[in-house]
Amino acid sequence: MITSVAYVSFHTSPLLQPGIGDAGGMNVYVDELARTMSERGIAADVFTRCTDPGLHDTVEVTDGYRVIHIDAGPCETLSTAEQAPFVSEFVSGIQAWVDENGAAYDVVHSHYWLSGWAGVLLKEKWGIPLAHSFHTLGRIKDLSKRPDEAPASLLRIGTEDKVIEMANCVISSTMFEHDDLVQHYGASLEALCVSPPGVNHDVFAPGSRGEAREELGIEFGPILLFVGRIQPLKGVDVAIETLAVLRDQHPTARLVVVGGPSGPDGEAELAHARLLASKRGVANEVVWKQTQPHHDLVELYQAADVLIMPSRSESFGLVAAEAQASGLPVVAADVGGLAHVVAHEKSGILVEGWNPVGFAAAIHRILEDDAYAESLSKGAIAHADQFSWDATADRLMELYEGIKAASDAG
Repeated sequence: MITSVAYVSFHTSPLLQPGIGDAGGMNVYVDELARTMSERGIAADVFTRCTDPGLHDTVEVTDGYRVIHIDAGPCETLSTAEQAPFVSEFVSGIQAWVDENGAAYDVVHSHYWLSGWAGVLLKEKWGIPLAHSFHTLGRIKDLSKRPDEAPASLLRIGTEDKVIEMANCVISSTMFEHDDLVQHYGASLEALCVSPPGVNHDVFAPGSRGEAREELGIEFGPILLFVGRIQPLKGVDVAIETLAVLRDQHPTARLVVVGGPSGPDGEAELAHARLLASKRGVANEVVWKQTQPHHDLVELYQAADVLIMPSRSESFGLVAAEAQASGLPVVAADVGGLAHVVAHEKSGILVEGWNPVGFAAAIHRILEDDAYAESLSKGAIAHADQFSWDATADRLMELYEGIKAASDAG
């Protein structure tokens, strides 16, 4: 029986606000999962690297859910590449904390490739099974990266290969990611499991568009909403070009961009996006908003007419799921998990490639036809119903029990 789980989120803490730095959907995933597990009486400890000396070493988030900050390298924000040399130190710090606090776990569940490396070491130290979630895969990102982006490092690709080999279960968010693991990494079918993330339906639900728009300060004209970290992967450049294409048909349309620069190229990408908006003559129609507390996003979803998500790669697309739960149709790139999260012509529209003309045509359909927009809104709510954190926890508990039983028997 599973009574305690060690979650490993080396490079980013679930306490961080999504949209800033490396914090994104994965942070929400780990936080919501740990909360749900603790509500079921499962002790959930999340180990993450210390990045702020002002934080307590151990933060009691809720009864049964703790975030434990481990010294590994300087206690400050570092890029992913800068963090890589400190994985072994991180694992030693976890072991010291466990020894000092008399903790024990039934399973390790690591998140992202750096954490997977730590997870393999902890599995070997503790003799317990390892479940791993990649959230993004280096080889898959490389397939659709922008020409000016650097490829994934050899260290990342090699580590991903090793984690797949050593983990008792590699958890994919959708069958699309499952197939990517098989086709591009040669993963064994016996070691793969599928468990989609969830949506907090108590927070993300339909509301009054008028009230939400009044809160936002935009009372007329179509609103296109982009929510995500500012980095080439997320395609904010495509969103800006799409607005420019739409301008002739919808001159009062505005694009609201919510997110902050992320990764080593984040600041350059933000500067590039602002310059692009100016060159395309839509600088005054792009509203740049600072990253919002996660639960506050619902007002933006309720205020908008459409969510535009031109990502070049997504293992799932939590923003799309939450937007749909709020009744907002999604126009997204037909890549990865987005093809699972968005039901084409039912909850939104999937667009092949990253041509702004294709995105603009899809959005124009929604803006021009109120009945069609209403049908997509209702379809979005219905489609998002299948995603819940309780369902995610149910599936993961089944997986945890399975790998523990197999490990004990072996």
